Amino acid sequence: MADKNIRIAIVNHDKCKPKKCRQECKKSCPVVRMGKLCIEVTPQSKIAWISESLCIGCGICVKKCPFGALSIVNLPSNLEKETTHRYCANSFKLHRLPIPRPGEVLGLVGTNGIGKSTALKILAGKQKPNLGKYDNPPDWQEILTYFRGSELQNYFTKILEDDLRAIVKPQYVDQIPKTVKVSSAHLSHLRERNVEDLSGGELQRFACAVVCIQRADIFMFDEPSSYLDVKQRLKAAITIRSLITPDRYIIVVEHDLSVLDYLSDFICCLYGVPSAYGVVTMPFSVREGINIFLDGYVPTENLRFRETSLVFKGSVRALLHEKIRDAYTHPQFITDVMKPMQIESIIDQDVQNLSGGELQRVALTLCLGKPADVYLIDEPSAYLDSEQRLMAARVIKRYILHAKKTAFVVEHDFIMATYLADRVIVFDGIPSKKTAANTPQSLLAGMNRFLSLLEITFRRDPNNFRPRINKLNSIKDTEQKKSGNYFFLDD
Repeated sequence: MADKNIRIAIVNHDKCKPKKCRQECKKSCPVVRMGKLCIEVTPQSKIAWISESLCIGCGICVKKCPFGALSIVNLPSNLEKETTHRYCANSFKLHRLPIPRPGEVLGLVGTNGIGKSTALKILAGKQKPNLGKYDNPPDWQEILTYFRGSELQNYFTKILEDDLRAIVKPQYVDQIPKTVKVSSAHLSHLRERNVEDLSGGELQRFACAVVCIQRADIFMFDEPSSYLDVKQRLKAAITIRSLITPDRYIIVVEHDLSVLDYLSDFICCLYGVPSAYGVVTMPFSVREGINIFLDGYVPTENLRFRETSLVFKGSVRALLHEKIRDAYTHPQFITDVMKPMQIESIIDQDVQNLSGGELQRVALTLCLGKPADVYLIDEPSAYLDSEQRLMAARVIKRYILHAKKTAFVVEHDFIMATYLADRVIVFDGIPSKKTAANTPQSLLAGMNRFLSLLEITFRRDPNNFRPRINKLNSIKDTEQKKSGNYFFLDD
C-alpha cells in the first residue's frame, strides 16, 4: 500500500555546518547504509542535501545532528499537487494562494514564518511562483494553465498585462503631502519633522499614508497596526477601508484579531510548520475564519493543525540563571510559564540573536519569575503573533491569580486587554501634551467610557465570546450608541 504521507526535509542554512561536524546525519542514515544516496554531505560541503523521495522519515538524522539543523516533516500527499512555490531544495514550501476579490478586503492570519510574506510577494507580481519546480521554473503560460478555472487565472493575467498595479510598501516618499490622508492619519503636526526622527507609531502611520495616497489597483498592508495604540489602530483601519472601490484589491496581514475582524470582508488562514511549509485555506467569512484560526481546526478539510527591545549578551539559559535562578527551575513555574511560553525551544540561543517575539516571551518570563507584590507589564503583546498573544494572556492571568498578586498591564490589543483586566484605568487628554488618569473602574464601565471617547462599539462573539468591533453606522453600532452601551451587547 502506497504511503499516504509525503515528507519535507528542511535544512537550516544558518545552523548546518559540515566543516565543524563529523557528518553524523549521513553516517547514521539507514537508507545511506543500504547504498542509496539519501543524504549527500562532505566536510567540504556548504550544506547537507536530503533526498525527500528516498527519505523514510525515521528521524535519526534529526536527532544525530549536533547543531539541530535538520527537520523532517510529514504532510498529506494531496498537498503535493497544490505546491505554489519553493525557494530551493530542502527549504520552505508554500501550498495554495489566497484568492483576493475586487471591492473587498482580504485578511490573512497565521503564525510567523508560515508564508504570508511569500504569498504577498507572489500576488503583488514581485515573485514568480515556480509551482515547486525550483530547478526548472515554469514559464507564465504554464503557471496560468495551472490556475486555469480559478479566480487567480484572471488575476495573474491582469498582472502580466500591466492592468493591475500593486503597492506593497512606501514608495515616492517626497509625494506625501496630500492633505486628506495626512489629516486622517493624524500626521499634520509632523510635516516639518525629518522621517528619521519619527517614532515607531509615527513611522507606521506615515508608511500607511504613503501607501494610501498612491494610485494603484492592489493595496497590500503587512501588519499596519504595529506600534499603534488602540485609537490609532482603528483610525488606520478606517483609512484602509476608505480605499475600497469596486475594482480595487486590498490585502491585509494582521496579528491583532480585533483590527483584522474590523478591517476584513473575508479571511484566509495559513497553517503548517513555521519555516518548513505553509498551507493557505479557502476563503471564509470574517467570523468563521478567525474562529477557525483560534480553534486550530479547519472543518472543510477535516484537519486539525494545532493541539492546543531587550538586548542581552549570552544565552537565554544564562540570562534566566542569572536573573531568576530559583524560579526557572521550579516545577510549578516550568508548568505555568516556561512551557506555555515555549522557552525550552530557544533556551540555548544567544539572546542578541532572538527575534522580537522570542525576546518578548523571554522578557515576560523574566518579569513573572521575579518575586514581587506588584507586576508592571507594558504591552506584553508586542511582536507576538495572534496565537502567542492568547497564550501570553493566559499565562499572565493564571500566574497573577494563583500567586494572589497585583498586575498593572498596558495593552493595545483589545482582545488581550479585555481577557486580562479585572479593573480598568482610562487615560484621556491630548497625546504628548496633557493627560488625566481616571479612578479604577470595573471592566464594563471602564471600557464603556473609553469606547465612548472613540465612538466605537463592541459586541461579543456568541461562540467564544471574543470582542468584535461593530462596523461604523451598522444597525448594532447605532443601537448600542443610542443605549449608551458601547461595550459588549450580547448577540
